[in-house]
Amino acid sequence: MKIFRRFKKLKSLYQGASVALGNFDGLHLGHAGVIKRAADVANSRGVPLGIVTFEPHPVTVLRPKLQLRRLAPFRTKVRLLKEFGVEILYMLPFSKEFSQLSASQFVTEVLVKRLNVSDVVVGYDYRFGKERRGDHTFLLEQGKSLGFGVTEVASIGDTGETYSSTRVREFIGAGRIKRASAVLGHIWEVEGRVRHGDARGRQLGYPTANIVFGRNQVVPAYGIYAVWCGVQSNGGTKWVPGVANVGIRPMFRLESPLLEVHLFDYDDDLYGKYLRVAFLSWIRRERDFDNVEGLVSQMGVDCQLARTMLSKSEPPSV
Repeated sequence: MKIFRRFKKLKSLYQGASVALGNFDGLHLGHAGVIKRAADVANSRGVPLGIVTFEPHPVTVLRPKLQLRRLAPFRTKVRLLKEFGVEILYMLPFSKEFSQLSASQFVTEVLVKRLNVSDVVVGYDYRFGKERRGDHTFLLEQGKSLGFGVTEVASIGDTGETYSSTRVREFIGAGRIKRASAVLGHIWEVEGRVRHGDARGRQLGYPTANIVFGRNQVVPAYGIYAVWCGVQSNGGTKWVPGVANVGIRPMFRLESPLLEVHLFDYDDDLYGKYLRVAFLSWIRRERDFDNVEGLVSQMGVDCQLARTMLSKSEPPSV
């Protein structure tokens, strides 16, 4: 997949794509429907499949007080888009200045002059341009006059509710990991570089790899989870079963939430390595203990439960 962050002078090879337009945070099943429709159009026309998206997320720029929590960092989004067969990713740098582009300017200056799109595919509720004036109807009108096709994808959902990033955030925040993964269509992951900790887990007999949550990253409900851990090895990913704690460790009072992962039957040094943590299932809430002995005993129970859960599952395929 070719990624463009600046594209004022794109070669013709990277123009003329059928593009899906959106933020695509988390790449849930609703997003998948939009991308797959764009892929169908691309195949029928014999053109590349492209994505037009924005970094950072527009809400973080326009409404910073909301403190939007991202489901996936850009690196994760790129990996997921590759799985959809996306050939070109147009990553538009979003700023307050960029937000002042009218819907008409966005179409003519970006979609037509710079990208020369052949088709644009959007979800039924997608809005763009200054004051969110652009929508499917507006795109249809512009497409007819400027020479590109437009497709709208209807609402996609389950149990009477539309798939959305908001639903996924709510499920994760409540510890309902399986429901979150069902809406995503894949196991939700946190990834990051392993940092040095206080080695307390090793002292207790359960060494952990520690990852700090990003400032704008979704943090799951504090508790214990069964997880698959993806260790980068020889250009690939080796998946190892494990158990994770998300929280502030009530006995030791951390200042901010931390992700601590204990990998089963794994002895190699992980400090400084990039680790993917795929959350399979909730086990229990984080809790305080009267003494270290009680904590260690519960950790043994947690590990056994996690092993049982993971034995009935498969890690991510990529």
